[in-house]
Amino acid sequence: MKHISRIALTLLTGLSVMIASSAAKAEGNISIARQFGISYLILDVVRDQNLIEKHGKAAGLDIKVEWAQISGATAINEALLSGNLDVVSAGVPPALVLWDRTLGKQNVKAVAPLGSLPNYLITNNPKVKTLQDLSEQDRIAVPAAGVGFQSRTLQIESTHLYGKENFNHFDKISVSLPHPEATAALISGGLEVNTHFSAAPYYYQALEENKNVHKIINSYDILGGKATFNILYSTQKFHDENPKTYKAFYAALGEAAQWIRDHKSEAADTFIRQQQSKLSRDFILKIINDPENDFTITPQNTFVYAAELYNIGVLKTKAASWKDYFFEEAHNEAGS
Repeated sequence: MKHISRIALTLLTGLSVMIASSAAKAEGNISIARQFGISYLILDVVRDQNLIEKHGKAAGLDIKVEWAQISGATAINEALLSGNLDVVSAGVPPALVLWDRTLGKQNVKAVAPLGSLPNYLITNNPKVKTLQDLSEQDRIAVPAAGVGFQSRTLQIESTHLYGKENFNHFDKISVSLPHPEATAALISGGLEVNTHFSAAPYYYQALEENKNVHKIINSYDILGGKATFNILYSTQKFHDENPKTYKAFYAALGEAAQWIRDHKSEAADTFIRQQQSKLSRDFILKIINDPENDFTITPQNTFVYAAELYNIGVLKTKAASWKDYFFEEAHNEAGS
């Protein structure tokens, strides 16, 4: 009887674990990594207006949303692949690298862009007017030297200027430095770093506060037009096992993007409230109103990265189109 009791207890324990595991994977839960900066405005609006919950209820589902604050591409990707986060974001090139490396395994794909916003390569060196003017004495600050959005974009332009074999030409004078510190260096003009591949709002600040700072080139120039900056991505497992939750999330992103276009003034207030920003409302509104910045979930010029990074060997997989690395919910967009 004791032996039978132990078997029964083991079976019950196993059943409880299975039930708990099943509940953990059940529809109605999503965890999202959110970062700071104007490029995350769509997520700020989604959170501020509880849009995921709204679209979940329309589908008959109560969704619990968890917002995580995590920085660093390595930590973000580890959290995604381990299942501790469901959706994360990064620049297009790092997202493509993860898509490439997880094919046939976790099958990471893009959910949606967070908008098309240019990055400006700016400098306080009066001798530098073009990329070719940069020398070994100059130092380019980027958030992640050699591997981040800014470095990959420079690698594409290096290929155009110096040939495929010299794609890493500017990596030799690039240093890893967060945007705030790099901005301070350019404004002060007193440090070794004199050039910065900068994202909004930082290049706006540098250009306004130091009249010696000027633009060399921006990412739109390199990519041939408006181009997606940051992108949301997830695993095939989360996408397939949570179809209602995923669709509610995607619908929320679309509603937020449209709302920003229709309510720019209120969007500035949302940004300040959600990110507890100390920047002035007028300054934020200037960025939102800038026609270069498009808060859209339509992929723009992402395939340039896929083709060019395959060409220089960063990606091992050759994509046939942008739809290869996006989940099907995005395929109705007029993307590129």
